[in-house]
Amino acid sequence: MNIPKKLKAEFKIKFESVHDAEVVLKSIEPEIQTAPSERTSVEVDLDENILKLIVDAEDTPSLRASVNSYLRWILLSCEVNELKDFEDN
Repeated sequence: MNIPKKLKAEFKIKFESVHDAEVVLKSIEPEIQTAPSERTSVEVDLDENILKLIVDAEDTPSLRASVNSYLRWILLSCEVNELKDFEDN
């Protein structure tokens, strides 16, 4: 059996506007900067209204944990942003 030495997951999340994508990126930046791990690395890029999340990991549990965490933080940021927009109307 050929077991990969590194695992990688890439996600491209398209937002309705550049502003929405920037808000989400800014909200998860502290997590990116303060969550160093020896088993995973995370890269987040913004291209217009598309947020690109790349997770590299040494093993499946680390990959799964990081992906779950970042996607949950992104979803939470979107939900908070929607609440703010709702209150503004």
